[in-house]
Amino acid sequence: MALDLKKPESIEACLKLIEAADGLIEGFRPGVMERLGLGPDVALARNPRLVFGRMTGWGQFGPYAKAAGHDMNYIAITGALAAIGTEEKPVPPLNLVGDFGGGALYLAFGLLAGVLHARATGTGQVIDCAMSDGAASLMAMFYGFKAGGMWTEGRRANLLDGGAHFYDTYQCSDGGWISIGSIEPQFYLLLLEKTGITDPQFQHQMSREEWPELREKLAAVIRTKTRNEWCELMDGTDVCFAPVLTMDEAPNHPHNAARETFVEINGVVQPAPAPRFSATPGEIQGPPPKIGGDNDRALADWGFTPEAVAELKSAGAL
Repeated sequence: MALDLKKPESIEACLKLIEAADGLIEGFRPGVMERLGLGPDVALARNPRLVFGRMTGWGQFGPYAKAAGHDMNYIAITGALAAIGTEEKPVPPLNLVGDFGGGALYLAFGLLAGVLHARATGTGQVIDCAMSDGAASLMAMFYGFKAGGMWTEGRRANLLDGGAHFYDTYQCSDGGWISIGSIEPQFYLLLLEKTGITDPQFQHQMSREEWPELREKLAAVIRTKTRNEWCELMDGTDVCFAPVLTMDEAPNHPHNAARETFVEINGVVQPAPAPRFSATPGEIQGPPPKIGGDNDRALADWGFTPEAVAELKSAGAL
């Protein structure tokens, strides 16, 4: 449903919805919900079991809290952005690390955990989900590596950032790309077998000083065949291999097709819901609804009488 929060009638309607809700998600800058009269104190007073989820880039407090920002900015202060990219410059990893990984998924996890707690104790709470916090949390393993002397500052200089010749992407003779992640010794030996490499220098797998030279040598070998030829040699093996597919190619890959990882709805190819539930499988219901198009039905589902809906309409609240 869509409500005009500049109307006092809408605020009261929201509070009525809150009384019956398990959780609430809001994505305004800090202080906006409070100014609207829908802040956590008011909401939890109406429903002590409510889980109040707050989604922001910087969090509810701190020097940056009220500043504008985007995904790249939020991950920039965590060390994540500095670690991703080429030797020359950091490269934004789409919106995957901040918005989606550090933000949406952390809020979903937090909200569900809060609901479980509320059902067990009768007590709700506020979930302060900052994309910068989530991105920092996602970096925990790498901070652990750094503390253990296994990670250095700089890009393409470490095991998992493209620094190692056995964990990188390579261009093929036809311009296509493949990914190789042969970290474990047995997988690395299989990589050498599949590529036909006999150069004794490749026996120094974990010699960081030799990684740049070994990467150039491996790149030269990969450039001798097309992507499809490498797929014929390595697909489904323990090399830890996969072709680097474009968004046009990915839905048609045999593995994705077999699992129906992508679906087509109304002519639009899109990822299917994940993860997969055995008892309650997810399904895309249809295209996005027109904003406000379901107001009457949705409000009725939440216990509003036809008269109450009519009053909201006459007040211009819907």
